[in-house]
Amino acid sequence: MAAKEAAIDRFLDEYPRAIDAGRGHPALQGCEDVRWSEFPECPAGIPVLLRALLDREAASEAERVLTNSPHNGITAINAAVPTALPFLLRLANDPQVPARSGLRDLLVTIAGFSESIDADDEVSVFWFGGDSEHPEREQCRAVFAGHAGVVAMLAEELASPAQQAVLRKAAGLL
Repeated sequence: MAAKEAAIDRFLDEYPRAIDAGRGHPALQGCEDVRWSEFPECPAGIPVLLRALLDREAASEAERVLTNSPHNGITAINAAVPTALPFLLRLANDPQVPARSGLRDLLVTIAGFSESIDADDEVSVFWFGGDSEHPEREQCRAVFAGHAGVVAMLAEELASPAQQAVLRKAAGLL
């Protein structure tokens, strides 16, 4: 957690203007109301990173720092990801967002992490934990499904058929 907070602090040191970027953007409506730090292992600076995705100068670095924030190790996503997902989907769907391509890639990664784990697959359960231990997987799939129209459009923009399938599957479109 400290490493995630430190990465956000370094980002803000390098891009101090980014703290005010994107304020009032419709895709981020409600973002400031979320108590991000109440999610385990979630840095409080998530709104700053989401807003900074709208700053042409800082967008690429904000996307990189944000990409590292939703993961808890290499095998799980953070419990805050289902809450962040609607904001990410709306931003990725906005052609004016400079980091749009990177956001699509991040959404594919989240979709992959949200796949259900077969309870009979002992190796997968060992490495990734069962679905009952990770309700964020089902919550993410529900968010993807609730934004199925956006997901379908974003999937069309991906070059890789495998990535398209991962994104569509998460939304229940396959």
